[in-house]
Amino acid sequence: MTDFDKIIDRRGTGSLKWDRYKDADIIPMWVADMDFQAPEPVRQALQKRIEHGVYGYSVPTEKLNQTVVNRLKRLHDWRVEPPWIVWLPGLVVGLDIVSRYVREDEELITFVPAYPPFLDAPAYANRKLITVPLLFENGRYSFDLKGFEKSISSQTRLFILCNPHNPAGRVFDRDELEAVANICLKNDIIICSDEIHCELILCDKKHIPVATLNKKIQDRTITLMSPAKTFNLAGLNCGFAVIPNRSIRKQFIHIMRGIAPPGINALGFAACQAAYSECEQWRSSLLKYLAENKKVVYDFVNNQIPLLSMADVEATYLAWIDARRLNVAEPTAFFESCGVGLSDGRDFGAEGFVRLNFGCPRKILLKGLERMRSAVIKSIASPG
Repeated sequence: MTDFDKIIDRRGTGSLKWDRYKDADIIPMWVADMDFQAPEPVRQALQKRIEHGVYGYSVPTEKLNQTVVNRLKRLHDWRVEPPWIVWLPGLVVGLDIVSRYVREDEELITFVPAYPPFLDAPAYANRKLITVPLLFENGRYSFDLKGFEKSISSQTRLFILCNPHNPAGRVFDRDELEAVANICLKNDIIICSDEIHCELILCDKKHIPVATLNKKIQDRTITLMSPAKTFNLAGLNCGFAVIPNRSIRKQFIHIMRGIAPPGINALGFAACQAAYSECEQWRSSLLKYLAENKKVVYDFVNNQIPLLSMADVEATYLAWIDARRLNVAEPTAFFESCGVGLSDGRDFGAEGFVRLNFGCPRKILLKGLERMRSAVIKSIASPG
């Protein structure tokens, strides 16, 4: 089993997360990958594949497709057919594809704050994106259904959903998902649901894939999934879309041919197979560790660091922190100056917020939080 308290030195490994601050005493707690080693069965599977010595173009095996089918049935009671699965070199590619699924004179719509590629992919595709702010009431984020429906026009073609939500950390309830999905059905809008964090539930709720709500919704939904977040495999670039509707799937694949290579990383396939078939005990231990880390962050932010606040994190390993009361022009720069690198809320469509990644050894997490507390208290004592 992985020792989640073990500190792995990632400097000098080409790590996007750590190389941003390689020449500074700044703890990187920004981009969403964890500082834990991947499960041992994954590492063994990769070693075995490497020792084979031939790394030609690769396709998913029947065994891998069936492993995905079996997993979705077991975890989510979702009956998926193997032909519905379209393999991708990561979910951002999936967002690039669905952004081009709509015509140039049509629109996409999503809620903000949003995972930055939700905002970037339509822009790269020269498509218009409509954004609707999430509601924040009684300490939790939820859909603004009235605002959503009001923002829809005759040109709105596709809704991009994050479920569970990054960065808000929500595990949406069935009635919430049904309400927003039914609005999409009424307006002939296709749903693209990014569910990459669906196996990182940190509360007693159960993830509900949008496509499982009913047959009509399933027939209008593209679901994006990957083992990357759960098993810390982001660098292996392996994900997939589940598209039950044959016509939508055919068009998705057609667009994909102009964006992504026809083959996926051979090591990514090997890692996915091992993660989905041999690593449930590891995932269970990870969730317990992340749940404890979440409690630490929640207590620090809401009770020990003045002027900051956050909602509970029901899923993911990402805390969405409201820093607007700090009254500083750039909260991210403020915290970098005290030695903590966070994600900038502006990239998510929410100025004044920061996102903190607590998928790291607790010793590092506590060190980062202490730095943040000291900086805020010092700022209050010496304004300006």
